[in-house]
Amino acid sequence: MTSLSPPLGRHYAVQGHRLFLHKSGTGGPAVVFLPGAGAVGLDYLNLHQRVAGFTTSVLYDRAGTGWSDPVTLPRTAGEVATELRELLKAAGVPAPYVLVPHSLGGAYARRFLQLFPEEVSGVVYLDAFYEEWDTHLTGAKTRLLPQPVPGDLMLRLVAFLSRGLYKKMFATWPREIGQALIARHATVGWQRAGALERGNLPELRDELKAAGEVPDKPLIALAALGIDTGAKFLMSRRALREMTEGKSRLYQALGASVKDGETRVLPGARHSTIGVDAPDAVLQAIDDLWRRVS
Repeated sequence: MTSLSPPLGRHYAVQGHRLFLHKSGTGGPAVVFLPGAGAVGLDYLNLHQRVAGFTTSVLYDRAGTGWSDPVTLPRTAGEVATELRELLKAAGVPAPYVLVPHSLGGAYARRFLQLFPEEVSGVVYLDAFYEEWDTHLTGAKTRLLPQPVPGDLMLRLVAFLSRGLYKKMFATWPREIGQALIARHATVGWQRAGALERGNLPELRDELKAAGEVPDKPLIALAALGIDTGAKFLMSRRALREMTEGKSRLYQALGASVKDGETRVLPGARHSTIGVDAPDAVLQAIDDLWRRVS
């Protein structure tokens, strides 16, 4: 799963593993991107390069994903949050941070907030995990359920079919980086890692709720209401409508959960590709929150 030579960035030793991290820019608070399941740090390079124009920007791969060393997946949110804190210290990126989690990364950002509240200035959620999901998405097809990991044959099929998506996603990335991402994403190993990471969503929800309140920090929640291509094939129109309406309620609730919170709806952006579907809107949210907490 791991390559000794990522196309950008370097490895740092944390908890006996080599973890990939790439940082650019100067100043603070540093902006730290937390990838979604199946994604890696360099998937957000287009946003990272622009953020680095006004502060330090950090991309990384969790252990078990991308160019970081393999570990047994899935893991608890506490394990991932603690690992990230140690990695940022090893890389010389001082707190406080503006966290920018996408999808599953939201669970890890929420746990980071619970464990290390003094080290977080604010959060920009990119259609991210929020533990109140089942409160607002109550349909049988939209509730949080355990996600079984597909077999190798299905993973090979998904990897093959996904190449076109990744070619479009990384069309504007530097050639060497884009080609490396396409090649690695279209492997069974990377596809399996993503499936394993998203396999314990109900447990992550329960972990966050059992840990108590998430500290009140400024946030902007971005809701991507476009429909992923895969969802169109797997869900009925009714289920898709319920999901869209439920997500609108969910992220409105997230925005209202803190004193300095805000929700911004992106009708044309899709969950998996929010960073390439609406990069200007995402960058604007990061810039707005960063300036607010700076």
